[in-house]
Amino acid sequence: MAYQLSNLIRARFPMIYITTFEEDRVTRYIRKVVTDTKQVKFEREVYIWTQTDGLRNDKTGKIIADTVCPCKMLEFIRKHDKDSVFIIYDFHTNFGVKNRTPDYNVIRKVRDIIPDLKLGTIRKTVFFVSPELIIPESLQKEITIFDFPLPTLDEIKTKFDSMVNQNSNVQLDLGEEAKDKLCKAALGLTLQEAESAFALAMVNDGKIDISDLSIILEEKVQIIKKTGILEFIRSDYTMKDIGGLDNLKKWLLKRNNSWSEQAKKYCIPAPKGVLVTGVPGCGKSLTAKAMSTIWQLPLLKLDFGKVFSGLVGSSEENMRRALATAEAVAPSILWIDEIEKGLSGLGSNGDSGVSSRIFGEFLTWMQEKEAPVFVIATANNISNLPPELLRKGRFDEIFFVDLPTLDERKEIFKLHLAKRLKDKSVAAEISLVKNLCTELAKRTEGFIGSEIEQVVVSSLCDAFFENRPLKFEDLERNIANTVPLSTTQREQILALRAWANVRAVSATKTADLKKYSKEVGENDITSARGGRTLDF
Repeated sequence: MAYQLSNLIRARFPMIYITTFEEDRVTRYIRKVVTDTKQVKFEREVYIWTQTDGLRNDKTGKIIADTVCPCKMLEFIRKHDKDSVFIIYDFHTNFGVKNRTPDYNVIRKVRDIIPDLKLGTIRKTVFFVSPELIIPESLQKEITIFDFPLPTLDEIKTKFDSMVNQNSNVQLDLGEEAKDKLCKAALGLTLQEAESAFALAMVNDGKIDISDLSIILEEKVQIIKKTGILEFIRSDYTMKDIGGLDNLKKWLLKRNNSWSEQAKKYCIPAPKGVLVTGVPGCGKSLTAKAMSTIWQLPLLKLDFGKVFSGLVGSSEENMRRALATAEAVAPSILWIDEIEKGLSGLGSNGDSGVSSRIFGEFLTWMQEKEAPVFVIATANNISNLPPELLRKGRFDEIFFVDLPTLDERKEIFKLHLAKRLKDKSVAAEISLVKNLCTELAKRTEGFIGSEIEQVVVSSLCDAFFENRPLKFEDLERNIANTVPLSTTQREQILALRAWANVRAVSATKTADLKKYSKEVGENDITSARGGRTLDF
């Protein structure tokens, strides 16, 4: 990066625009480059301009009189007779921001000094440093954008070590691996934000250890909240809370820590993501929440509805900002629930192509992203998904979640009963029933996971109303009163399976599918399963 910047300076690029919140860090970086004669050959003076103080000599601290006015400051730059760089803070306000009209006199003055910067005998370069990227159309050919990345892992480790050394009374209880994990969690923060997070961890209990990981992640939550588009999802679910779907769970568990230093020894690329489609209410969203806990990564939910805005061009900018935020807090999980609804406007003329542009932006990002952002998208109606989203390279795998098998239903009943029957007086009678979960599973052929949960909840409500223990008859009655989704949406489920048989992998393990196919009638909707039978 230093080599690239020094080349721009030596090649007499007149104006360089850097978008960042880290004024101090970028100033230190520019200062280091322009004072290194090995890189730029000719050392340059450094001047810094703010709208409150005007120009200031960075070395002596001397304020240049009468340079608060942007036009007078630009005139000083034009007449200055020493090799210099000028770091201009927050000049975007003169270029027009939000509802503010651009200052055309200032823009004209900027254009007036460009020939002198390019061709004059004195070597001068102007740096615009701002948190927002705003460039007037008339200056787009003259200003070069320079990407200034967030702090690297080495920079964060250096900051962490310096803070630990300065606070000798803070107890350090970290091995090298735990320290690496803690510092990696701070990736995506500015150096100031990382410093604040580490400081909070130190003062919290007088020591810093791996348990302080949650404090670092909390700092990232602040970044996510400020976007207004992404939602941070807190979850304490684990894979044990998901009944069945063993194939999908095994695939996800195998890819845990794929972004760690250990994974680099195996040259393993960070996984891109999965698309989980299938019958509604069978655990797709729950899987996304459980992943966050198992992988110990922030879970960000992207709502396409919040992306769209009435202002021209703002919807596309919202999408770019949301994706940039996901990358800033990486490694992270980006969850898009019911993705087909967000893409429902594709192909229509009602939004002047906004949906298509946003979708194109998302597809390009998925294909080319290098940051470890794992995308998990869920979908119920796959007929609305465009084919370009489903091709190899977008997602690592497409999983199909079907109606739960007998063994999966047993597991789901076991989970929900154990979760709710914590009081012995309530569970007194039901605990005496032999092979309870097996009997219930046999009676709920064709039920989805959420219907099984509701059977348990409704039965407990009946017992609570009569102030008595839960009975097997309560569960039997609520099962009989439930019309399952497999009956009301039979045709849709069969169509889903036909699609999944050639395009997706079954989320249920092969052995369970083979066992189940022998237990049900071939003409029943529950027998013909969707998805290819592969094991991971």
